[in-house]
Parts: sequence; C-alpha cells; structure tokens
Amino acid sequence: MLTDLFPKASKRFLSLPVLGPFTAAYEAWLLERGYAWGSRRNLLRAVGRIDRYLQHRGRGLTHAGLEACWRWYRRRDATVAGTVRSLTRLLEFRGHLPARVPQPPTPTEGCVDAYAAALRDLRGLAPSTLRQHRRTARDFLTHLAYDHAPAGLAAVTAQEVEAFVCRAGTRHSRATLQHTVAALRSFLRFLTTQKQLPPGLDLQIDTPRCYRQEQLPRALPWATVRAFLAAIDRTTPLGLRASEIVSLTLDAIDWRAGVLHITPRKHGTPLVLPLTDAAGRVLLRYLRAGRPVTTRREVFLRGRAPAGILKPTAVTEAFQAWARRSGLGIPFQGAHCLRHAVAVHLLRQGVSLKALGDLLGHRTAESTQAYLRLAVDDLRTVPLPVPALVEEGSA
Repeated sequence: MLTDLFPKASKRFLSLPVLGPFTAAYEAWLLERGYAWGSRRNLLRAVGRIDRYLQHRGRGLTHAGLEACWRWYRRRDATVAGTVRSLTRLLEFRGHLPARVPQPPTPTEGCVDAYAAALRDLRGLAPSTLRQHRRTARDFLTHLAYDHAPAGLAAVTAQEVEAFVCRAGTRHSRATLQHTVAALRSFLRFLTTQKQLPPGLDLQIDTPRCYRQEQLPRALPWATVRAFLAAIDRTTPLGLRASEIVSLTLDAIDWRAGVLHITPRKHGTPLVLPLTDAAGRVLLRYLRAGRPVTTRREVFLRGRAPAGILKPTAVTEAFQAWARRSGLGIPFQGAHCLRHAVAVHLLRQGVSLKALGDLLGHRTAESTQAYLRLAVDDLRTVPLPVPALVEEGSA
C-alpha cells in the first residue's frame, strides 16, 4: 500500500498529473513480483520524476513519450530508466496504453525471419540454436549494409565474406568461430535457394581447424574444490550441468527412492541420478527456508526481484561471484569445471569408466575417456622405464 511506503506523501503520488491514477496499481504490481519495501519506495520516487518529464515535455501517456523519457534517463539515471520500462509493461498489460502501431520490418529483419522460419520448419532446430543462426545472419547482413542496398547482395564476393569471417575471428576463439562459419555457410546456402546469391559461395569459406580432444577438460584440483565449497556462505539461500540445474523441477525429485529424474538438454535421454543424503539435506533446507513462496514448479528461483525463474546464465554468474570471493585464484569462468573435477576425483577413487559415464549422462565411452587424460598420477604408472645407455667398452 502507498500509505505504508509514504505515510505522509501518498496523496501526492496519487495526484500526479499524468501517472497518478496508476501509481497504486504499480506499487501493488511491484509487491506481487517480490520487490522489497525499500526498492518499492525508490521506484515510486522514480515514477514522480517520470511524471514530471512527461508533463513538462508535453509528451503525455504514449509509447513515444515513454520511449523519449527512457532515452533521456538511460545514461543519466539507470533506476529511472528501468522504471520506465517496467511501468510501460504494466500499462500495456492493463490496456492503459494505446496499441503500438506495427512498424514494417527492415530488409534485414525480413530476410532473417524467413531464414529462421526455414530452419525451424525444415530442420526442426531448437530455439537456442535458432537464436545463434539468426545472430550470425543479422551480423552478416549488417556487415554488407543490406538495409541500405538490398540489391547489392547478389553481387557479394568471396572477399567480402572472408572479411566478415576475419572480423568475427578477432572477437571469438577458434571453436566459437567454427560455429560462426558453419552458421554462415548455412545462411549462404539459404540465400542461394532463394535466388539471392550465386551457388558455391558457401564452399569458399575456410574454417578454423579444431581437433577432437585437443584441450584437456577444465578441472580443478580436488583440494581446491573442497576449499571453494567451504568458502560459500551456506547461511544464505542457495555434477549437473548448469542448464539442468536451472530447469530442475519439484516433480523431478523422488524423495522416497532418493533419486533425481533428469532429461539432459544436451541429448534428451532420460537420466536417473542418486540424491545423496548430504545433497538432500541442503536441498531440503533451501526448500524450507530459502525458496520464495510461489506456485512455480522449478526448484531454484530468483532470490531478488522480480520474482521468477532463473535465467540460463544464473549458475555461471553465481559461480563467478563466489570464485572471486573465495580468493583461490580459480582460472575458469564457468561452473562446468566442478563437474570435470568430480569426474577426475571419482576416477581416482576407482569408479569404473562405465559407471562414471552413466553418472555424467554420457552416451558413449569416448566422451568419458577424455577424463582419463587428467588422471596424471595413474598415467605415470603406464610408461615402461627407459633403458640406460651403455657406453662402448664399459661392458
């Protein structure tokens, strides 16, 4: 309630010339989305500044006026700019803003949309893969200034394509660039089928060479893993992949059997994993004391407003934050190194390759064998001793 946030000034917010009729609904919306008392006060104060901008500039309550307000505050005050966005979403949802006039797609948007539709309908690509292809196609058309001269696409040369790849190579590793080249080749083949490019241009792009298992798995020493886990403050809310942790639901937990039912995104094969007593106790403590009250079925939810599910990068961001706080000098940026460290630790404890592969959700033994290269102490027992050289005449 506004009277709880501003006991003496609630009427002033309700009487704002432009946004006054919506301030109470906005405050209730923030409360519903899990914003704390102090955050709601700050955002309501920002509403007052937005109202003054709209009033003094004569913008009124329109999409154009709110967009101009956002641009004005974007580099001046991030809190006010963010409030403009959230307030706009509420007003659109409640029907208080006039419907947006649809803008015709740009030539680049039209071409990328047609390409994405073909990939989805003909190849059945997942949304995440479609986003990668769309990004590469959009970047390539932007590189060619396609919006300004669509007809020039038919005359594109191999040198222009190579220039785009070289420019991408300055920002990406060889492995990432390999994916970019593959997506670019796919896009060029699509343009060929649409009669927008001559055939064969996709065959003229060289791709960086990446060799299977050329790099060691990223694994931390087990002592470092234990020290890292000990450095995490477990008084605050709290080997799956990060994407599997984010998507884990309450229905996946079988408490009586002590197992987790996982469907890995990487290959989609159902996986049953043991839920150890230690992990179960931590999970139960989180569900009882750390998890926000909600009707959602996902296990792990946002601890900060707005309430809701975690984004795919949440686990990586949490790992990076705690790695910095631990002071251990962890060289890796992603939590996947913990998964690799567990694999190597179990190998050294005598767990069979087959059992380890089943635990990690690998479909082939070849994927699990990569961890054998990190078992350095075990590998030292494999080589035969080098015979000593015998000098002439010493025998």
